[in-house]
Amino acid sequence: MTVFTQEKLLFYPSQKNINPIPLIFAFPNEYSVGITSLGYQLVWANFSTRNDVEVSRLFTDIHENLPRNPELVGFSFSWELDYVNILNLLEFLNIPIYAKDRNENHPLIFGGGPVFTANPEPFADFFDIILLGDGENLLGNFINSYQQVRQENRINKLTHLAKTEGIYIPSLYEINYQQRDGKIESIKPINKDTPNTVEKQTYRGNVLSASTVVTEKAAWENIYMVEVVRSCPEMCRFCLASYLTLPFRTASLEASLIPAIEKGLKVTNRLGLLGASVTQHPEFDTLIDYLSQSQFDDIRVSISSVRTNTITEKLANFLKKRDTKSITIAIESGSAKIRQLINKKLENHEIIEAAINAQAGGLKAIKFYGMVGLPEEDLSDIDATIDMMAQVKKVAPKLKVTFGCSTFVPKSHTPFQWFGVDSNSKKRLQYLEKNLRKIGVDFRPESYSWSVIQALISRGDRRLSKLLVLTRNYGDTLGSYKRAFKELKGEIPSLDYYVHDNWQIGEVLPWQHLKTALTEETLIKHLQQK
Repeated sequence: MTVFTQEKLLFYPSQKNINPIPLIFAFPNEYSVGITSLGYQLVWANFSTRNDVEVSRLFTDIHENLPRNPELVGFSFSWELDYVNILNLLEFLNIPIYAKDRNENHPLIFGGGPVFTANPEPFADFFDIILLGDGENLLGNFINSYQQVRQENRINKLTHLAKTEGIYIPSLYEINYQQRDGKIESIKPINKDTPNTVEKQTYRGNVLSASTVVTEKAAWENIYMVEVVRSCPEMCRFCLASYLTLPFRTASLEASLIPAIEKGLKVTNRLGLLGASVTQHPEFDTLIDYLSQSQFDDIRVSISSVRTNTITEKLANFLKKRDTKSITIAIESGSAKIRQLINKKLENHEIIEAAINAQAGGLKAIKFYGMVGLPEEDLSDIDATIDMMAQVKKVAPKLKVTFGCSTFVPKSHTPFQWFGVDSNSKKRLQYLEKNLRKIGVDFRPESYSWSVIQALISRGDRRLSKLLVLTRNYGDTLGSYKRAFKELKGEIPSLDYYVHDNWQIGEVLPWQHLKTALTEETLIKHLQQK
C-alpha cells in the first residue's frame, strides 16, 4: 500500500476536460513534511478540483505518476533552506535550473508560498513565474490567464501573465547596480507593457482554510487543520507573519470554523487550530465552549500560537482535557524595554499570570519563545529574561519550563528590515544557556550560524543565485557559504553587507518593486515610533 492510498480526502477531484493542462506540483521536502503544509494541501486541492488541470504531486522521496511533457511545474516554498531541494527536483525532471537556459520544450516553472511572498529575489533566476500572496483568488486567475495564451510561445505567455495582478515575472525586470559588488541602483521593467510594481494579493473573506487531506503519514499524524485567524493584530516590528499578511482576518464561527471542524472530525480525532494569534479571535471563548461539549471528549486539540495574556485557567483546563500537555507562548524578551521597542504589548505580570494559570489548569509544561540580538539590546536585557524565567519557576514549580530562543533575523516588509544581525548574538545565546540551566530551565537555542544564512537569504538580491548554486555544489554546509563568497569576491557584495550591516533608509531594497499591505513610508513611521 502506497502512502497516497492511505490519504483521506476531504474534497472531490473533478472529471477532466479533453486536453487538460499537465501540471506537476512539488514540495521541496519529504512527503511527511509537505503533506503537513496546509498551504500545499490547499493549492493541490484547488488544481485537483479544476476540470482543465491534471495535477501530479512530487516530493523529494516519492511522487505520483508524472506527465512526460508537463506545461507547468510549481513549487510550494515554506522554508528558505529547502532551495537545494528545488534545484535537485528541477534536475530530476531534466529541467535547466536557470530560467534563461530553458526553451520552448521546457515547462514554465512557477512558485508560491511565504518565502516567495516575502522576498523572491535570491531565487528569481530559477523561476519563470512567482505568485505573490494569498491563493484563494490568485490561483484561479493564474490558470485562467495561462489558458488564454496556452498555445503561444514562451515570451508571449510570460508577457501576458505579467499583466495579471499578483503574478511576478522576474525576467521582465532589470536590476542595475552601482557596481558589480555594490548596492542596487534601480529596479525597472524591461518594457512599457510590464507594470512597474507587483502587488501581493490579499484574500479578504471570512471563510478561511482547512485541511483537504488527512493521513497518518503526515509529520503531525492524522491531524486536521483549521485556520482560525490570518495575520496578527499585534504588529511586532520584526514580525514577518504579521506585516506580510495584513490585514488581520478572522474566520466566521458559523460560516467557517464550525462547519470545517464538523467535516474534519468525521475522518480523524485530532484537530489543530492554526493562526499567528489564534486566541485573539473575537469568538475564541465561544469556540472553546463548542469544543468542550461531551461529543468531543475523545478529540485531541492543539493550538499553534497563544497570546500570553489570553491564557486563562479555563483555556489550560480545556487543553488538558483535550490531550494537550503543554502550551507555547512568544514573549521575545523578559525585558520590558525591549518589548516596548519591538511593540510587544505585554507586561511582566501577564507572563507570570500565564504560567500560574497554565499550572492551575492542569498543564504539565510551558514553552516560551524568545529572541536575542534585537535592536538596542544589551546584557541587562538578557539578565531580565533570566530573571523572568526564575520568577516563572517560582510561581509555577510543577511546570516544566522550556525557553526556545532564536537570533533576530531582519525580514522584508517589516519596520526592522533595515537592521542587520547583531554579531554579539552568539555569545548571548551561550550566556542564556549557562544561566538558564542553573535555574532548571530547558534551553533550546536555534543555531546562530544558520540564522546568519537565513538572514542572507532574507535580505538577498538576485546576485545570490550564483552563490546558492555554488554552496549546493560544495555540499550545502555552513563552510560552503564561506567558500562560495570567497570564490565570488568582486562579483557580489560581502556576507557582512547582506547580514550584519544596517541599511540606510532610502536606499533601493531588493524587494522595492514588490508591494504588500503597507508602504515604505508607513514602515518608516512604525520604525520611528517609541
